[in-house]
Amino acid sequence: MRSYIALAATAVVLAGCAAQPFTSHYTDPLPGFWWGALHGLIAPFSLIGSFFDPSIRAYAAPNAGWWYDLGFVIGLAALFSGGASRYPN
Repeated sequence: MRSYIALAATAVVLAGCAAQPFTSHYTDPLPGFWWGALHGLIAPFSLIGSFFDPSIRAYAAPNAGWWYDLGFVIGLAALFSGGASRYPN
């Protein structure tokens, strides 16, 4: 059990050191709410594609912040909550 905790703690520490690209390289407007919603809808497919092509990302690293995150979560919810209405109460 302790080895699993040590492994998880090591993974969290190493993930905290991951670098993000600088936003100063981008001259276009950063992705906002609507791009976040689109990326949320296609995130599972982007994840599968990223196994074969490392340049494919499921989440836009330089984004507009909170609005992009909200759109991303709404896009994921719209994709995965469709099966909830399949079985009526």
